[in-house]
Amino acid sequence: MRYLVTGGAGFVGSHTVLALLDAGHEVVVLDNLSTGHIQAVPKSVEFHHVDLLDKTAIANVIANRAWDGVFHFAALSQVAESMRKPLKYFYHNYLTAFNLIQTCIENNINKLVFSSTAALFGGENRVDPISETDLIQPGSPYGESKYMIERILYWADRIYHLHSACLRYFNAAGADHLGRAGEDHRPETHLIPLTIDSALGRRPTLKLFGTDYPTRDGSCIRDYVHVSDLANAHLRAIDQINDRSVVYNVGNGQGYSNLEVIESVERVSGQKVSWEPAPRRQGDPAVLVADSTALQKDTGWMTNFGSIDKIVETALLWREKHPQGYI
Repeated sequence: MRYLVTGGAGFVGSHTVLALLDAGHEVVVLDNLSTGHIQAVPKSVEFHHVDLLDKTAIANVIANRAWDGVFHFAALSQVAESMRKPLKYFYHNYLTAFNLIQTCIENNINKLVFSSTAALFGGENRVDPISETDLIQPGSPYGESKYMIERILYWADRIYHLHSACLRYFNAAGADHLGRAGEDHRPETHLIPLTIDSALGRRPTLKLFGTDYPTRDGSCIRDYVHVSDLANAHLRAIDQINDRSVVYNVGNGQGYSNLEVIESVERVSGQKVSWEPAPRRQGDPAVLVADSTALQKDTGWMTNFGSIDKIVETALLWREKHPQGYI
């Protein structure tokens, strides 16, 4: 099969590219490298430095070629930034997805897997674990922008028969267990790599945003899913959309608090983590845990790196071998 991957130089996108290659598929990557890294794209992969705001550039890659499907990862993804710059997120995430979807329709591509988010479920009145049928109530412009794209895809299916899989995944974490790819955001905002760098003495005291949530230890609880397990979910999902569209939550099904993540990093690394409390961030719900029953039932998907210690172990190996990331 030949697949197009947008954002294939980013964290989840690059791991999905590896999963596709491991399965014997041909991959073409589009990325503007605003947050991704060219070093994360295997040299065997055809790469195009394209911004999805440029519809002509997208068409130049897609047109006159046969495609078996598209994986769309490219997006702005920082919740806190979206609370400060909501219009930036609505403009960029919506328009880039719109351009891609329209180009797919114009070129008779009928399968697209979309990188959605658990940030759709931002309401405080929900019950965890969260299922696909729970109330959609984004708690941030980032989450809202993703839901807007889901609605485009809903109508693209009904009217143009572009079948899609919207994967609402929770906290992607970890790294390829063979060391081929890892997490390298600039600036880094994710808890596990920040905690690891603190344990390794590479950054100042870790700030823990919110210690007064109504949880078992006062810190946020999140569902961490290993990035390679997440990549595998994408491959399984695209096989489900030959004649229909689907929506799946993708998570580990178990929540870990921020303090429990710190404890895991200390266990795995053998080092103490220096941390201090900080005010809550806007848009952060107290608990986000996934019910992935539908994905498991339809596809047989299971996690290979289910425990927080296994996730942290792969992330730690990556950070130790790549202290400067992909540089």
